Amino acid sequence: MTIGRRPELSELFEPKSVAVVGASNRPGKVGTSLFRNLLQGGFQGVAYPVNRAWHSVSGVRCYPDVASLPEAPELGVVIVPAAGVADVVEELGKAGTRGVVIISSGFREVGEAGAELEAEVVRRAARYGMSLVGPNCFGVFNTDPAVGLNATFSETLPPRGNIAFVSQSGALGAGILQYGIAERVGFSRFVSVGNRAGVDENDLLVALGRDPATRVILLYVESLADGRRFLETARDVTESKPVLVIKSGRTAAGERAAKSHTGSLAQSGRDQLYDALFAQAGVQRVDTLGELFRYAKIFSTGLSMAGPRLVILTNSGGPGIVAADAAVRHGLELPVLPAALRASLASRLPTIAAVANPLDMTADIGADSYREILASLLGAVDVDGALVISTPTGTMTASDVARSILEAKATSAKPIVACLFGLSDLSREVAFLEENGIPTYPFPEEAVGGLGSLARYHAWRTRPRTSVRTFPVDRPAADAAIARARTAGTTILPEYAARSLLAAYGIAFPPVETARSLDEALAAADRVGYPVVLKVASPEVSHKTDVGGVALGIADPPALRAAWERMQRSLRSAAPRARIEGFEVEFQIPTGKEVIVGVQRDPNFGPVVVFGMGGIYVEVLRDVTFRLAPLRTLSAEHMVESVRAFPLLQGVRGEPPSDLAALAEVIERVSQLAVELPEVVELDLNPLIVRAQGLGAVAVDARVVLGPPSRSAPTASAPR
Repeated sequence: MTIGRRPELSELFEPKSVAVVGASNRPGKVGTSLFRNLLQGGFQGVAYPVNRAWHSVSGVRCYPDVASLPEAPELGVVIVPAAGVADVVEELGKAGTRGVVIISSGFREVGEAGAELEAEVVRRAARYGMSLVGPNCFGVFNTDPAVGLNATFSETLPPRGNIAFVSQSGALGAGILQYGIAERVGFSRFVSVGNRAGVDENDLLVALGRDPATRVILLYVESLADGRRFLETARDVTESKPVLVIKSGRTAAGERAAKSHTGSLAQSGRDQLYDALFAQAGVQRVDTLGELFRYAKIFSTGLSMAGPRLVILTNSGGPGIVAADAAVRHGLELPVLPAALRASLASRLPTIAAVANPLDMTADIGADSYREILASLLGAVDVDGALVISTPTGTMTASDVARSILEAKATSAKPIVACLFGLSDLSREVAFLEENGIPTYPFPEEAVGGLGSLARYHAWRTRPRTSVRTFPVDRPAADAAIARARTAGTTILPEYAARSLLAAYGIAFPPVETARSLDEALAAADRVGYPVVLKVASPEVSHKTDVGGVALGIADPPALRAAWERMQRSLRSAAPRARIEGFEVEFQIPTGKEVIVGVQRDPNFGPVVVFGMGGIYVEVLRDVTFRLAPLRTLSAEHMVESVRAFPLLQGVRGEPPSDLAALAEVIERVSQLAVELPEVVELDLNPLIVRAQGLGAVAVDARVVLGPPSRSAPTASAPR
């Protein structure tokens, strides 16, 4: 439950007065260290300790309760036992306090009794319109010297910078602060959100997105409070600021077993779902905390990389090769240098130098060569950025190299990242480069990772903009299909029942007729035309192939008779209790590629569209991708391009390319259905046959699962 939303949240970051309720003099207590940190951190406002057990705390007059304070504190920091927190929040609210940070634990994280205490705290804060952080959190800080707020129990803070960090883990947050100090990573803001009973990552994204002191936003999340709102919020923020996230943990599958391929894939592919969410929002996901801060370092410089074309300059072959391999992994390109440039470079380098990309100048060159060669490389039109790798030699010191790199930087606005090797301490040279806007990394693959992140962010910001298309639909027909299912008392619509619903949204199906006897099947086959497919029609058979309920490639009447008899025997054996409503005789679509398009309605994310290579092996191969509905045209195209088997759809070994435009349109139409029909909780088009370019895409099997009649739709992203 989120309360008191004021996206600016100035009461948390820029309070003019802070009351620490539970401040103490007792050694080892959180209340002792936090109040001392507030004083020693250079807080520019007024700090009030509140605790009836003490006359003074750290030499500051202590007050017995909030009501005794000489003024209403703008921010309250609460460190009392869980049972007393709600009453303290009530006192702060009555006094006029605008924000409260609850450090205390013992709430939802400990079970049902704690959850009840937390709910009461939320009610009290909501009553007074207070912004609430926590409970069970590490605190907040603001390194702005004009504020100097350290409302955490970390005794030391990292240097001032432009990186904001939001963490769901207090312990991890404490470790991150120490990392920042050791690595000279500067922070602007830090918030540990704890249980997120009030302010969550979405509120903070809005606030930090508007914060002029913050250039890059980092998130550590174990789950998202509201996945749908996160998508909408982060999509706006990443238009102007990079957002990097490390997502840990795995969400357990829902209690309800998925009834379709799509449902099964979505439940077991939760991590892929987060990947898709972050990609749609322009958020870059990293795997490790090290990556999180290595990438943040390069963004904090304000550098921009206008494309993926990287040049690597080194005086040692091995590190250059490592960097080249890393470039491929991170989606960067190593362009071939123009012939004229290669000739010019070769004339200035030893004959044994490798004038390529990576460019290995060899160990014989001096620092001046770094300046001259790097400036020439940066001047090439097909180069977007440079990595400079240096191993100091007898003819050149690290200081000389650092100065040469900086001199070359003055000739170009393109990003330069450095990697310095050496047996001696290079901290002075590294600090010199970083103070002058050149991020420096100990290993080449780390430097390449940072440049790859920079290029991906530029690609996101400069991407083509497309809108959500709305297709004309036969809404009365769709509503009638759902009404028939409700009247029949079923929530599962097999293909023959789902077809009219999907056809109302423009999904194409092959000609088909239903038969209840062999004679009817033979007559139907004559009308739809051979070859045909014979399929059982039963609401109790989820996967027809598993029970022998599908026969393909039936070319003539004798083959149809044989297939009919085989299917009867198989159904009697494999599904003896299934209610058979007939058999479908369907024209068999000529050759094409089998894919799956589906929908799963997630309780946190709302309608999720699934695409992948289809058929009976879809849950084994799991070559699928996810996006949140509604989809823009470009998102639908990216879904198709992101599966591993995409080259098959492009055409291989002389095969014609598939009709990718028709496939993307089907995905968009399914996305529209997912938004407009909240009753649909699961949907499968599997397989959808994508024919050759210009011939379209046809669904040959479909399944729809409806939710309870009272179901309401999670809010979907509004088209922009």
